[in-house]
Amino acid sequence: MDLKDQLKNLFPEHKETEVLKEKKSNIWLQDDPIICKYEKRKGKPITILEGYTGATADFKILAKEIKTKLSVGGSFKDDKIIIQGDYRDKIMQMLKDKGFKVKRVGG
Repeated sequence: MDLKDQLKNLFPEHKETEVLKEKKSNIWLQDDPIICKYEKRKGKPITILEGYTGATADFKILAKEIKTKLSVGGSFKDDKIIIQGDYRDKIMQMLKDKGFKVKRVGG
């Protein structure tokens, strides 16, 4: 007996409703590509995203989304997203799925 069956026994007159979890983000898409660079700072690899011309708040939301999906650390400084580690391929694919144009720079 799973949880749904137990709830039906406790609340027989309750009707099940579907919950939509799809959340659309209203991030402004631009014509120019976002530049995805790879660097090493203090011997550690980082991925840098720059070139977004929209609102800073949208870029911060995008940074947080990337960090949570990849489960990595990072920051947002000087209109650049800095992600710890070399995740260029995954980040570029995520941005392409969202509708951004992405340009890979370096290595």
